[in-house]
Amino acid sequence: MTAHDPGPDWAGGHLRSARHGDVYFSREGGLAESRAVFLEGCGLPGRWAGRAHFTVGELGFGTGLNMLALIDLWRRHRPAGGHLGLFSVEGFPLPVADAARALAAFPELADLAAALLAQWPKGARGFHRIQWPDHGVTLDLAILDAGEALSQWSGRADAWFLDGFAPALNPDMWSPDLMAAIAARSAPGARAATYSVARIVRDGLSAAGFTLNRKPGFGRKRERLEAELPGVAVNQSPPRRIAIIGAGIAGAALARAFRALGAGPRLFAQGPMASGNPAALVSPRLAAGSSAGAQLHAQAFRRAVDLVRQTAADAVLGTGALRILAGRGEPERGRATLDSGLFDPGSLQWLDAGATSARLGEVVTDEALWVADALVLRPQRLRAAWSGSAGLGGQPEARRIARIARAGPGGWQLFAEGGALLAEADCLVIAAGPGSAALTGLPLRPVRGQVTLAHEEPGGAPASWGGYAIPAPGGVLFGATHGRDDPDPAVRAEDNDRNLDKLARMRPALAVRLRGLPLDAVAGVRAASPDHQPLAGRIEDGLFILSGLGGRGFTLAPLLAEHVAACAMGAPSPLGASSAALVDPARLKRRVAPESGLGQIDVG
Repeated sequence: MTAHDPGPDWAGGHLRSARHGDVYFSREGGLAESRAVFLEGCGLPGRWAGRAHFTVGELGFGTGLNMLALIDLWRRHRPAGGHLGLFSVEGFPLPVADAARALAAFPELADLAAALLAQWPKGARGFHRIQWPDHGVTLDLAILDAGEALSQWSGRADAWFLDGFAPALNPDMWSPDLMAAIAARSAPGARAATYSVARIVRDGLSAAGFTLNRKPGFGRKRERLEAELPGVAVNQSPPRRIAIIGAGIAGAALARAFRALGAGPRLFAQGPMASGNPAALVSPRLAAGSSAGAQLHAQAFRRAVDLVRQTAADAVLGTGALRILAGRGEPERGRATLDSGLFDPGSLQWLDAGATSARLGEVVTDEALWVADALVLRPQRLRAAWSGSAGLGGQPEARRIARIARAGPGGWQLFAEGGALLAEADCLVIAAGPGSAALTGLPLRPVRGQVTLAHEEPGGAPASWGGYAIPAPGGVLFGATHGRDDPDPAVRAEDNDRNLDKLARMRPALAVRLRGLPLDAVAGVRAASPDHQPLAGRIEDGLFILSGLGGRGFTLAPLLAEHVAACAMGAPSPLGASSAALVDPARLKRRVAPESGLGQIDVG
């Protein structure tokens, strides 16, 4: 993939790729072609009958027409409670206006197309998740070169749509290495379909282990190709009983993610939550360290913004925030973030000190990034929206979990104080903040943070710099302290003074206005891992974790919850392999086994 694409060409009223000199779909009828070549060619809908999960991959997303035709078929022949996972690759995404113009030719797909266009990626490189929740469909669209996308995707496809531009015009999309990668990312018995019977396609698929079958082609094409791998598809049943311990932002995000996959988890919570502040900021981390880390944090930010806007818009207090580049190395990290290609064009803007001062309404000496998509949230509303009906009576179950223990292969039991059995689960996810350490044996450490609330108009834009100052209901919220290995959630008056002192270094005029005013405060205890990366994934059979989010829970939890839910339910993860490895709890050594008897903990 190169930095510049010539873009679409509408010469003669047909959508063509100027780069490859080929049409996006047949002039004899794009929707009819999708149905005949790809849906029929992969034996759909018959092959998903009775399946709890079915996965379809595609090379060449283009306008999205193949996927829309597939979703239309799925909604008419969906197995009861079934979930359809889609994966597609596109190196040069169309502008949304051109996609809309092309899809307007198929009015019977108008409602599905509208949902796709509303979530259309704006150009950021990486993985993008698009959902049709009413139909149980999730699409992971990789804006990447095909080889990189396939190496990063964790799924196994039951069917493949091979729809790149013609092999003579785009041979890289049909290389033997790519066909081998397709086979490696396929389930037993997978089918592949394509409009092309070119020699490079036949040889590549055959060498990868597919059995080939020529069929009559569509439109002007004399033949098309169907291919099949040996083996028999296995219909794995997802866990029926799912329990989540912790109802902060991690637990709420998990509840939403499991429901999106058709599951109904039980959510247990008791005790103070680190995500109990009156306001929260969703903003990206500056690029630092590994490329996998940069990709993870950028994708998490994009996904958090999309999900909040789609599912909990009334939780948004404001949009847009400054990231002030104060401190050694911060401007360089800001530039690296801006130049990474991991954010949508125009979503980040470089500001010199004068422009930063204008946004804040006071004089500062630092440069900044303007993050147009940053969100200021009401945490309580977001947690309520995502917790949904996961607990009894629509609320998390306020039960104290004293101990968990294995119950047979893959099963788990949750016990209350005094030894009473509260629940049994086929899948248990620990999202209990610092309390996750006792339940899992993983080396998480408590980090206490206190934020201060002044009942005064904040003035200027929301801003962060390591600390932050953001609008909150009734005033301005600023802080926070960072007390490592401090598990005490009690509010401390001296920490308000510390927060004011830190604020004075970054926003002196605001700090002057706030000194002497009555101040409220909220303190919470977060969990951090030894390497400061989150923990998200499988610990052992039936036991998973989402923790170690530090002070970035509202940015990280939405995406990582989807990753954990996918791992638990046997669905494709939204994370690339390198990002999944970065957060895999297996990287840390466990200190105790959860069966070994645990002290009482508060979770939430």
